[in-house]
Amino acid sequence: MTTHKQHISPKEQHQIVWRLLGFAAKHWKTFFIAAVAVIVQSLMNIVLPRFLQYYMDHYLVKAALSLQVIIGSALLYLLGVVIRSISQFSTTFAFNMGSEYMLEDLRRALFAKLHQLGMSYFDRVAAGSIVSRVNNDTMSISDFMQVFLSGMIGLFSVIAAFIAMLMTDRMAALVVLLFLPLLLVAIALYNKYSLVAYRYMRQKLSEINTQISETIQGIQIIQNFRQQKRINKEFAKTNQEYFQSRKSMIRINSLLLSPIVNLLYTLALVCVLGFLGFRSQHIFLQAGMIYAFTTYVSQFFNPITNLMDTLSFFQDGVVAGHRAFKILDSQEYGPKQLTPVAGKITQGAVEFRHVSFAYPDGPEILHDVSFKLNPGDHLGIVGHTGSGKSTIINIMLRFYEYGTGEILIDGYDLRHLPVTQIRQKIGLVLQNSYLFYGDINSNIRLFNQNISDEQIKTAAQLVNADEFIEKLPQKYHTSITPGESGLSAGQRQLISFARTIVTDPTILVLDEATANIDTETEDQIQQGLNNLRSGRTTIAIAHRLSTIKNSTQILVLDQGCVVELGTHEQLIQRKGKYYELYKLQQSQML
Repeated sequence: MTTHKQHISPKEQHQIVWRLLGFAAKHWKTFFIAAVAVIVQSLMNIVLPRFLQYYMDHYLVKAALSLQVIIGSALLYLLGVVIRSISQFSTTFAFNMGSEYMLEDLRRALFAKLHQLGMSYFDRVAAGSIVSRVNNDTMSISDFMQVFLSGMIGLFSVIAAFIAMLMTDRMAALVVLLFLPLLLVAIALYNKYSLVAYRYMRQKLSEINTQISETIQGIQIIQNFRQQKRINKEFAKTNQEYFQSRKSMIRINSLLLSPIVNLLYTLALVCVLGFLGFRSQHIFLQAGMIYAFTTYVSQFFNPITNLMDTLSFFQDGVVAGHRAFKILDSQEYGPKQLTPVAGKITQGAVEFRHVSFAYPDGPEILHDVSFKLNPGDHLGIVGHTGSGKSTIINIMLRFYEYGTGEILIDGYDLRHLPVTQIRQKIGLVLQNSYLFYGDINSNIRLFNQNISDEQIKTAAQLVNADEFIEKLPQKYHTSITPGESGLSAGQRQLISFARTIVTDPTILVLDEATANIDTETEDQIQQGLNNLRSGRTTIAIAHRLSTIKNSTQILVLDQGCVVELGTHEQLIQRKGKYYELYKLQQSQML
């Protein structure tokens, strides 16, 4: 967990800023328009006070002033104000649009990167934290870009204001310049103390998002086991820590942002007025010059005040950028394929040769696993929880890299087959079905436009899903949401079966696909599977041994090792591990 002692070094800050600007550089034309508009705005900030100075010192001092001069001067000043307003609008609009384009690119890059990462990354990083980085952190980067807008406006405005002060009164301008080092010190102090606080605050916000996400997903378990008080207590603790981090940040902002700049501005104005007042005892000073100079002093400090106010966004953006780039820089990819072969999976022969597997920095899960399936064979895998059943499927589908040994499909080494070929020809149905937003049709097709409506209906018929689909008011166009669709667990699982079957896989893999459904629905699925197994290799992890009794082979795992392999009848006769499991289930059914 990130603590207050952790910080992002100045070198890392610079790297983060430059990488963020790299995303902005793609839209340099939009930012260039904003820069040109800023220059026009800065020039008008010089011209307008100078124009009023001239008007006051050359016209207002006269006893009689013609109406023509008054109207003409007012119209000229109005024209300058209009030009400045147009430039201000152009600056804000162009810069903000450029920032939005940049954030769109960044979100797209983050989203694409997440789909490239291996399963080990999602095992390690909580879903709520990922959502926080892709959503909340990118919004913070949006605010972060406002710092550059304020910085760009401030840079041109300060330079223009100082040049204007030099042109008006050189000595008074040097008095104002003496306060610049104090401003730089205030900025440095703010940068030093705020970055650590902002990083801690971001970490706590991520923890809050994670807790909310987990609570929503597990709300039934929480309520069933009466865990509301414990969950509320944990959330209150994290929320209080987040509150304290926000309080700390507010304290820093209140001290080192606008108040200190306004204080320095007031002191500078007092010193300038005092200096000019002292000089007025010896020489005549025109009122227009004093007005213009004090206006330039205000224009010198106001942009700095605005910049200081946005520095909080800068620190927040640096921390957010650091967290976002952690995703983009992650190297936890899925297993790398070796030089691809020209072969394709057509028969469905599967062979494991002395395969072992261990998670990174973890114990070995599979130990010297070997078995062989001919095309069309049906393998059932059984064993206690944690015996390595699902791991066999995970490495076969290249979700994880296995260690020693070989896995062959149709005689080709799994590491040499393209991943697209593996995922296309091996159909997977998991224990927990997941349906996406849309309708039944789109959930079976999964946006593969090469699959026709007729193929969807055929697949649904094969798994006996068409019986309940045809009874729905909108049939295959019935709306579905991931959380609640009005469908039972068994009906949702039937849709998952149809989704897999519609791609016509050569090898069908079932990871306890019937564990969470009722016996009647399971019987429906088994009837459909009997039609599908013809000419198709099937691997089924089974909780109910009755579902794999007719398998060509049954593989029994215990602590990652193959302890038995044979048909149902052969394993019963041996009276070993499988026999014990079978008898145990038979007794539970009585």
